[in-house]
Amino acid sequence: MVDMKQEPQVKEVTPYNSEQAKFEFLVERISTRVRGKIFESFKRLVPPTRELKVLDVGVTCDRRADSNFFELHYPYKDRITAVGLENAAFLEEIYPGLTYVKADALDLPFEDDSFDVVVSWAVIEHVGSRERQRRFINELSRVGKKIFVTTPNRWYPVEFHTVLPFMHWLPPNQFRSILKALKKDYFADEANLNLLDEKEFFALAPQGMKVQEAHARLLGPVSNLVLYGEWQGQD
Repeated sequence: MVDMKQEPQVKEVTPYNSEQAKFEFLVERISTRVRGKIFESFKRLVPPTRELKVLDVGVTCDRRADSNFFELHYPYKDRITAVGLENAAFLEEIYPGLTYVKADALDLPFEDDSFDVVVSWAVIEHVGSRERQRRFINELSRVGKKIFVTTPNRWYPVEFHTVLPFMHWLPPNQFRSILKALKKDYFADEANLNLLDEKEFFALAPQGMKVQEAHARLLGPVSNLVLYGEWQGQD
């Protein structure tokens, strides 16, 4: 039985914890800045209007400032359907009119061309093998007339998830061995992290889709890749 009168235990803030918190805050700020740049690219390519029906694939239960960035900044929340494997139903409370659907991104429960545009922010590197990544793009393209998909650039000097410099430039099997040695087992699994370079990313676009490539830069080099595609004949 829990003693409700007992004062809660407060974790001591050691210098390590304090520095770790500062570091995580910095990473969050950088991520938010980059996503802001990408969102500006989105608005140029797909100017938001109330008529557009939008699907966001890959929302999360995480409540960091850089999480669910699209939902926060898109002006017409009631035109968004948000899909994720995690329980993000709280988004319906935060953004009245938004619809949350728990579903697998490789098997979306929607008819063909159900949405005017489908967006997905830094999700494709987490769906697994190249074949699964191709299936992911194909499924977005099936339910959407247009797609806007982003991913970190493998050739950026720092890998964003592990915050390791240059190691991810090694062949994938060597990079994963290093991650295991560093006790970063989650990201050592291809099912959870499979980075893409520019050529690999844009090669995933379905045949017949008109593709426009875009980028975001951070301190000079290209940090993030953007694939914008629309089916021929779509306005």
